Amino acid sequence: MRFISPKTDFAFKKIFASSEHPEILISFLNAMLYNGESTIEEIEIIDPYSAGSVTGLKDTYLDVKAKITGNKTVIVEMQVLNVAAFEKRVVYNAAKTYSTQLKAGEGYLRLKPVIALTITDFILFENSDKLISHFEFTETEEKFVYPNCEIKLVFVELPKFKKELNELTTLPEKWIYFMKNAPSLEVVPETLGSVAEINAAMGIANRANLTLDELNDVDKREMFIQDQLGSVTKGIEIGIQRGIQQGIQQGIQQGIQQGLQQGIEQGIEQGIEQGIEQGIEQGIERGKIEGEIGLIMRQIVRRVGDVTMEIQTRIQGLSAAQLDDLGEALLDFTSEEDLIAWLDSAVG
Repeated sequence: MRFISPKTDFAFKKIFASSEHPEILISFLNAMLYNGESTIEEIEIIDPYSAGSVTGLKDTYLDVKAKITGNKTVIVEMQVLNVAAFEKRVVYNAAKTYSTQLKAGEGYLRLKPVIALTITDFILFENSDKLISHFEFTETEEKFVYPNCEIKLVFVELPKFKKELNELTTLPEKWIYFMKNAPSLEVVPETLGSVAEINAAMGIANRANLTLDELNDVDKREMFIQDQLGSVTKGIEIGIQRGIQQGIQQGIQQGIQQGLQQGIEQGIEQGIEQGIEQGIEQGIERGKIEGEIGLIMRQIVRRVGDVTMEIQTRIQGLSAAQLDDLGEALLDFTSEEDLIAWLDSAVG
């Protein structure tokens, strides 16, 4: 047996937004949000998966929404790449879901809590080893929770999970192992298959149970994600190389100037060291921007076709914030005219 990756948009929604198997999402949410406790007993999946509902190579994330026990709304998001302003988007989506509950004239008492669960395929919180992190409004000094806890953010960082199959004991561990390692499995391990909901999820993820069209779609999406990962990595590598070269040159110049005052030998050594460090930092930052430009250009070609060199030059001159805005806006573009209109309105 071979299994598709649950981290692609198609597989993620097919597995966790299945109207035929709501128990899968119930078990997964209980594991991620409530440490395996059976807190969620009922669920209503909003916009469940149906054949053909996940169309287009749409970025690297996808939401699954559901109403759970207690009339709470949960947004589940799988994020593959750490793109610009990602943290802001998580907060925005949670706040938007919370605020749009009310229609004109309705009172605030009708508002219900929102939980945003985000699974990342990268490390988000570098200074913490915690695998699952919970955030809510708390008082800064005494740490007591804001009444009702209306908006809660939960993050699961897959790269921090290091356990092997024979070390799995809890429901959260088994679900996270499935999310991270499903494509590398050849059979349904007894440890995972003993959980009925995970066994059902692996049945959906089994390539043998997919149509030829679905398999082709999955392969395209996985190649698309790898292409984006490669673009970011290449951009960072180029940025580092340029940063080192610029840093050495700047370091030598700064070192010579300092050497005239403090001793040529000591000044050159310090200047080179500081210049390399500053150059690497600047190069990495520029590399990230170039990587993001590469991603956006690929998406533009897929959306509207090849564009002129003039348009490419205008896009290369955008700031990081403008690139992020363009990345969101281009999902609605259908022609080159839409792109030109956006550039004219955004940057003149």
